[in-house]
Amino acid sequence: MVLAQGLKTGFLKWKPDYDSAATEYGKAAVAFKNAKQFDQAREACLREAEAHENNKALFHAAKAYEQAGMMLKEMQRLPEAVQLIEKASMMYLENGTPDTAAIALERAGKLIENVSPEKAVQLYQQAASVFENEERLRQALEMLGKASRLLVRGRRLDEAALSLQKEKSIYKEIENYPTCYKKTIAQVLVHLHRNDYVAAERCVRESYSIPGFNGSEDCAALEQLLEGYDQQDQDQVSEVCNLPLFKYMDNDYAKLGLTLVVPGGGIKKKSPNATQDKTRGPATVGSHADEEEDEYSGGLC
Repeated sequence: MVLAQGLKTGFLKWKPDYDSAATEYGKAAVAFKNAKQFDQAREACLREAEAHENNKALFHAAKAYEQAGMMLKEMQRLPEAVQLIEKASMMYLENGTPDTAAIALERAGKLIENVSPEKAVQLYQQAASVFENEERLRQALEMLGKASRLLVRGRRLDEAALSLQKEKSIYKEIENYPTCYKKTIAQVLVHLHRNDYVAAERCVRESYSIPGFNGSEDCAALEQLLEGYDQQDQDQVSEVCNLPLFKYMDNDYAKLGLTLVVPGGGIKKKSPNATQDKTRGPATVGSHADEEEDEYSGGLC
């Protein structure tokens, strides 16, 4: 099989026929793939991509690079596969097809997630940025959610807090307020695992501006959680974190709740007055927060 026949020049043919060459290399790639000769298929895809590039056909070149990446995936050479798919995504952007670029980045993230979560986070965040620029906010949120969960799983909690805040801001923008409440719970758990009560308390306080949050079961539970944490009452903290509201969150956040330990790790006995207060229900909105507001003027949310 003469793959590069289209590239030959002659007396009456001064320019190589890149289009025909790309077609031949594409056929060869399919044949090699079907024969499970993945290295030869990868090489054919790369030559196809090069021919398309020379022909200024960026979209088709990107597709060929992406296919070469998938051949590397079959060979378990995942970092190299991701590198080629990233190259393809850049070409999609250059070609003016950002949605295809974002989908390619997501595909690369899935490939590398179990091998290099750090790289996967980067790819998901890049995909989210592309979707957001195209005002496809729900797709952007899906990518940000993947990044946030990986950051929590990897105990990169400072970055997770920022990622969750980005998610929450977009959910608020599209007026999906109930999901904002859930993101507030996740934020608070992340901040408490960072040993940053100030930031956790501020998250709840700032969420009072979200329609419906004040008076929601989410708000009441978070008030109880912060009260228990502040009073070093492990029983109260564990009781709140075992509520269905917490236990049925995404697994990575549910684990944060189940493993949350108050400072000192002890159980502080309540006074009779405190017990009576608890029986009257959750702390009223702003009662605990207002007492602390002047003292805790900082914090990350």
